[in-house]
Amino acid sequence: MKIKRSLRLLTACMLLFVLAGCGQGEPVKNASQYSSEIKDITIPDDVKIIGFGEATHGNVEFQTLKKDFFKAMIKNENVHVFVLEGDFGGAQQINQFIVNSTGTAEKAIKALDYGIYQTEQMVEFVQWIHDYNQTASDEDKIYFYGNDMQRYDDSKRGLLDYYADVHAETAKKYTAQLEHVSNKTMRDLSNSQLVELDKTIDAIIKDLQSNKEAYEKKSSKDAYSFAAQYAQILKQRTQLFLNDGNYMNLRDEYLAENLQWIVDFEATKGHDKVLMSGHNGHIEKTSATMASYKSMGQYLNEQYKDQYFAIGTDFVKNTFQAQNGSGERKEYTIEHHNALVDAFSDIHDNIFYVDFENASQSEELSNILSKEQRMGNIGDDFRPWYKLTKMLYTIKMTPAVAYDGLIVVQEATPTKIID
Repeated sequence: MKIKRSLRLLTACMLLFVLAGCGQGEPVKNASQYSSEIKDITIPDDVKIIGFGEATHGNVEFQTLKKDFFKAMIKNENVHVFVLEGDFGGAQQINQFIVNSTGTAEKAIKALDYGIYQTEQMVEFVQWIHDYNQTASDEDKIYFYGNDMQRYDDSKRGLLDYYADVHAETAKKYTAQLEHVSNKTMRDLSNSQLVELDKTIDAIIKDLQSNKEAYEKKSSKDAYSFAAQYAQILKQRTQLFLNDGNYMNLRDEYLAENLQWIVDFEATKGHDKVLMSGHNGHIEKTSATMASYKSMGQYLNEQYKDQYFAIGTDFVKNTFQAQNGSGERKEYTIEHHNALVDAFSDIHDNIFYVDFENASQSEELSNILSKEQRMGNIGDDFRPWYKLTKMLYTIKMTPAVAYDGLIVVQEATPTKIID
């Protein structure tokens, strides 16, 4: 009996070892010559969209990288537009703060209504942009956007405020028709209510299109463009509810469409490059997360080709915070290895960048970059048993196909949510 029990225990341990994938790769000699500091990152001249991925949402280092990487892009690439994987309407509250000093950084961040962004690091980032804008010339000011569509309130408010300016009676009509729609009530709406809401939004879009010239004369072309985009965000949010079985695919399609709108709008202001920050799974070009899933990054790669430059992130030892399925946030720790990250394990810097074109000059690194492997991918939901298999906290991909470069964080620490 003891032998059988020992064999079962040994089998279980071996299975967990295989599932966890704990084996380490070998460092590549002189790999450090193919790495650089964040402040020295440069991007090809013809790039329009720079994608910056987060391997984990709930880390201090990945959130701090938003500011550090953006600062490098401002200095090295003259980038002045920052786009976050966050609510389009809510992000405009951030933009009002950084451009017009409306409110505070903390209040602006809370407008996003996402727990992952309610952190000291994000408040510090937004405050830094605000302070930068205070002394920047008009042509050098920074503008902030979100390209997500999972909320109603701020886009609805922006749309109705516009109608109040251009047509008071129409504003009253649509205010009444949208009265029951909010972030608090949206998950309680019945299917029939969602269908009626979708029809209302279609009527709004048609009204805007039919009266474009008249509305622009009463406001401006920019104000009209934002109103039309607010209506599209409301339409997208409603469609996500009506097509819940296709939620992930539809959301990434919308993320790409909204980012394209931002790129086109800012191009009219003379801004030819945009930095987009989101999760690795949205940024990468190969839709590797799951079967039948098409990522925002793949849409962008198809649309913009070499004008889209994707930088992913990965980690080694990672302590992070995430929701545990019940809405409660917990801290978890995992250690993760793959051939690419371990190739640079002799580097002592905690955070560094690897440009894949540069690294491909090394035959050994080139072979690793073209090898399919599991790379870090943790969302805002995590359970303790996820640690048993790398499949639940990594994505299997070929680095050189999915990304153009990688930022490695060797040890990451957890963020704290602001109450």
